[in-house]
Amino acid sequence: MTTIAIIGGTGYTGGNLAREAVSRGHDVISFSRSAPAEPVDGVTYEHGTSAEATRVVPGADVVVATLSPRGATAGTLRETYAALADAAVENGARLIVIGGFSSLRPAEGEPRFAEGEIPEQFRAEALEGDSVRAWLQGSAPDGLDWTFVSPAGGYGAWAAGERTGSYRLGGDVALVDENGGSEISGPDLAVAVVDEIEAHAHPREHIGVAY
Repeated sequence: MTTIAIIGGTGYTGGNLAREAVSRGHDVISFSRSAPAEPVDGVTYEHGTSAEATRVVPGADVVVATLSPRGATAGTLRETYAALADAAVENGARLIVIGGFSSLRPAEGEPRFAEGEIPEQFRAEALEGDSVRAWLQGSAPDGLDWTFVSPAGGYGAWAAGERTGSYRLGGDVALVDENGGSEISGPDLAVAVVDEIEAHAHPREHIGVAY
């Protein structure tokens, strides 16, 4: 049994992760700004600002950070995650960060999507999310056991989908289907992340998840 602290555990990504992890017998602590509309049985809920998130790290084996670079956390993501990283090292916990599709590349050796043309309404959050990936790969604390996960392009509450238990795992090149699409449901991203928690197969790596 693993103790998993989910930062942003009442959001779309965090909620799916909490349900999947509890269903597999893990201890789950959710940290968020507010209480969930539909609490998951077996999850311990704690609340506070993102600056207070480090208080749930002691005692956790794995910290999963699912905050979004928009709304109340816009402009603060890297600072928050740096504090979580320091707390993870201090407490011997792993850090898994759920990032965005824009951190992936269209092909080997090509610039990341975040480095190309992005619609203006998404540009700031794409760049902020990718700055976390760049920080982990270039400046993360010595001894930090991290994994950065990029969901498929068609990932989000607007395309919730169902749990099939299947997915493909790749590196930093975007996975696409035979029609060029890139999709993953919320429940199946959670399956992939909890599989990674259990297998510990990609320390200090950037991975992508899609069908």
